[in-house]
Formats: sequence, structure tokens, C-alpha cells
Amino acid sequence: MLRNNSRSWKTLLVALIAVLTFSILAGCSKKTEPAPAENTKNAATETKKDTSKVVATYEGGEITANEFDLEQRIMLLMSPEMEQLAQMDEFRDYLIKQEIAYAYLSSKADDKSKQEGEKKADEQIAQMKKQLGDEQFKKMLESKKVSDAEFKAYMVKVFTVIQSETSKVTDDETKKEFETKKGDFTVATVRHILIGLTDANGKERKQADALKLAKEIKAKLDKGADFAELAKKYSEDPGSKDQGGLYKDATAGDWVPQFKEKALTLPLNKISDPVETDYGYHIMRVEARTEKTFNDLTQAQKDSLKTSVASTKLDDFMQTGLTKIIKKIDLPKVETKKEGAADSSKSGAATTPSGTTDKGTTTNEGTAPSSGTGK
Repeated sequence: MLRNNSRSWKTLLVALIAVLTFSILAGCSKKTEPAPAENTKNAATETKKDTSKVVATYEGGEITANEFDLEQRIMLLMSPEMEQLAQMDEFRDYLIKQEIAYAYLSSKADDKSKQEGEKKADEQIAQMKKQLGDEQFKKMLESKKVSDAEFKAYMVKVFTVIQSETSKVTDDETKKEFETKKGDFTVATVRHILIGLTDANGKERKQADALKLAKEIKAKLDKGADFAELAKKYSEDPGSKDQGGLYKDATAGDWVPQFKEKALTLPLNKISDPVETDYGYHIMRVEARTEKTFNDLTQAQKDSLKTSVASTKLDDFMQTGLTKIIKKIDLPKVETKKEGAADSSKSGAATTPSGTTDKGTTTNEGTAPSSGTGK
């Protein structure tokens, strides 16, 4: 509950990689026997020569139309909600740059990172099969015409890059990252009452009505009403309602930004005014709060900081380093159809290839995923 779901499409691309990698690095423990990882290139190219058009060239390699098509299919396999975005030229341009980045960085990784990357890929695939079942996993791949070998090669490539970049993060960088996110690791016990923008019956509630009800409940609390009892009666957060609105010893970084900020700053045992989030309005009371030092962190938390640093460095490479290695991008533009347009050439629907070089005008905005997800 209280998760922050607002994401730009560029953030979603990086989040996609994060879902596949960063969270798994700390969580996977199943032992598998890694196979040699010297070559993470699309397995299909090993058995059948790829004669499709080269759509991108970069320092030390190239991407063919077939390889880019496979990249898109795998991306859509894991994030079907991006189907419409995949028809946008800007999105496709970013996606091929991401493919170049991972192909280039995986080729530069040391043997240890490649071996660890293959091991992590095997663990993740095994976990996916366990969660979905072998048959459903097979159907998932078949739905986008992706073979087992192609999917594994993709996973190995991604994990190799993440392993390589994470291994380069120093202790000082990890500690510095902690200082910038110190509040995220604070542990707090909070009670809250959520008045949502939909009521208990699923009916939409106007924002003004939600705020009015929240203020009425706040007034009851100010007069001495029992917080837990009012939470059980009024709160629309199913995650805490039955516990009297209680989140005990929760990590502040798990909450959406507005809720987290209030949990970190509200004086202990003071009842807040209504706090607005995407979920509605919250009346909050912080009952306990403990700040953590770096030495208090678990190894998993320290690892998450390292992967955050690695993610930032990877994003920096996407912004600046990538332009230095790209020689040419020559992706065909997506054909667009406009209703009622007799002549597509007059409507501005371009179908000719667009040539982009490392001197091109295409720029990337920030892509690092937000670390503020909520409970």
C-alpha cells in the first residue's frame, strides 16, 4: 500500500532493468552450475547467419534489425504496457541506445563478472519458472516468439553489466550514497488514517469531499478520540486498517515521498493535518522513530546502496559516454497513419530511415529510476 506508481517511459526502461537485476542480486540464493560465459551475443546468430540490415554501429560492434527486433520483443514480453510506446520513434531511439550500451559494457566486463552474470541469469530464470510454472513460462516466451536461448542470452548480458558496474563501486561511494539517502533507512512506527479518492465500495470520491472528511476526523482526534478506533472505522488502507492504522518499525524509504517526509519530520505523538498523496488524505501520528548509521545497515541494505550507485553510473554512461562510442544509428521511422489523410507524405508521416550519428541532435533526459517506492 502507499506505493508511488508515477513513472516516465524512460524511467520505466531503467526500472525494467532494475526489476530484473538489482533486487535479485540481494535476494537470490539458489545454487546453479554456471556454463562458460565468454559469449553473451544472441544465441540465434550462432546457428543462423543474420543477414538483416545493420541499424546501428558502435565502437567494437553493430546491431542488426533482427537483433533490435528481438530486444523489443523481450522488452514487451516483460512489460506489455509499453506496447504503444514501442511505436514511438523517440522510444525506439532510446531503446536501441540502451541495447548498444549493454552490448558494449558486457563486452568490456571481466571474466568474473561474466561468470557471475551467467549464474545470476540462471538463478533468475529458475525463479521465474518456479513462480509461473514451466508451462506458463514457455507460453510467455512463445507469445513474443522468443526462444529459451535468446531469453537467457539477454538475461546474461544484463546481469553481466550490472555485476560489472556494481563491482566497481567503492566503500566510500557507498557511504556517500547513504548520506544522501539517510532518511530512507530511518525506522518509524506510524499510525495513519487514509481517506481515499475511492470509498470502501469502490465509488469515486471528490477530492474536496475526501479532504472535508479527513478534517472532520482530525477534529475528533484533537478532542481526544482514540486513534486506533477511528482508523478501524474510517481508514481505507487495507494494509493497516485492521491494526488500527499501525505500521510498526517500518523503513521510511518504503513510503511515497509525501508520507515519508511527514514520517521523518512530524514531532512524536503529534497528530498531523491531512497529508495529501496520490491515494488521498492521511492523518498521521508518529509513535517512534530511530535514525540509522551506516554501520547499523544490513548487508542487503548496503548492497542496495551499491546498486544505486551503479545505476547512477550506468545512467551517466547513457547520457555522456554513449555518444562517444556510437558511430551511427539508422533506424527506420515508424509508419504512422492519420485518419482522413489522402496523402501520407503530405501529412508528415515519415517512412524514410533516420540517420543518427554520435554528432546527432538526439538527447536523453535523466533515466535513473526513483528509489522512493512506498509501502
